[in-house]
Amino acid sequence: MYHLYKEMLNNYMQSKSEHTLYSAQQFSKEMLEKDMSPEEVVSLHKSVITELVNDPSGELLDSFDLLLEVMIGYGLAHREHLSLRDRQRQLDSELNVAARMQQSLLPNNKIEVEAVDFGVKSVPAGKMSGDYYHYFVDEHGNIGAAVADVIGKGVPAAMCMSMIKYAMDSLPEQRLQPAALLENLNRVVARNIDDDMFITMVYGSYDSKKHQFHFASAGHEPCLYYSADTDDFHELKTKGLVLGVSSKVRYEEYVRDLNPGDFIVLLSDGVTECRINGEFIEMKHIKQIIRKYKHLSAQQMVDQVYSELEKIQEFQLRDDFTLLILRRNV
Repeated sequence: MYHLYKEMLNNYMQSKSEHTLYSAQQFSKEMLEKDMSPEEVVSLHKSVITELVNDPSGELLDSFDLLLEVMIGYGLAHREHLSLRDRQRQLDSELNVAARMQQSLLPNNKIEVEAVDFGVKSVPAGKMSGDYYHYFVDEHGNIGAAVADVIGKGVPAAMCMSMIKYAMDSLPEQRLQPAALLENLNRVVARNIDDDMFITMVYGSYDSKKHQFHFASAGHEPCLYYSADTDDFHELKTKGLVLGVSSKVRYEEYVRDLNPGDFIVLLSDGVTECRINGEFIEMKHIKQIIRKYKHLSAQQMVDQVYSELEKIQEFQLRDDFTLLILRRNV
């Protein structure tokens, strides 16, 4: 390396050619391959200058001593930076895998029940979401739907969602019994998550023959019920402790009859905690936005509500957003 650098530097000092500058760029790649530190490069340059320049001044040589000390500190910081960058890339890669796994937990089939119009929109504020939603249709056209919020983010939240999904899938006989399902799910969660993690959830089932919506909640945001006859919203407030606090919790089940045109809104706190100029949006504002799009299909409604709330927040979500609407058609 010494003789190659000496020849290259001597050529440049004699000719100032651009070709030599190009050779220097190639030489830098070789130095990287040999893992030469910045201080080693400065030391190499000083040695070659001392040999090529007849009687270099003491001030020039002293300047290289100072530069050498600077490069020692720079080299350590640069290596630490590269190490942190590689670690960040590794973490990003792991998060991408977890995000894809999380996305695979969400249902993507369409609900095709003549009596029901259904739509859902869920958008994470970051790479991964703390929100989870679930829905299914049984052989009789009855529908179960849930929205949950894991108090936590990242990979632990994704693991909690995986547990929730498979716990719910293992209770098919209770998918139309919201209170019983939450009680069993709560026992699973209480046994398997850390004490500092909790899950809120609202779960409802719609009987497409009786046109009744049964629901129960584990400390989640209240559902909204829209009456087509009165063009008014009602908050469906419930009682129930968040999942995971105690394995001996009982949940109360509620029921609401739906007339043609009525719909149920399930949402996460990312909807109710949208901010305008630093202030939380009021529930009446959310109701106004939903009402504005009630003439659209359920899926178009949730899409438009999200778009409007996104604009209000200047396209910067501060929390995960999940909105689900189930409407009776006939």
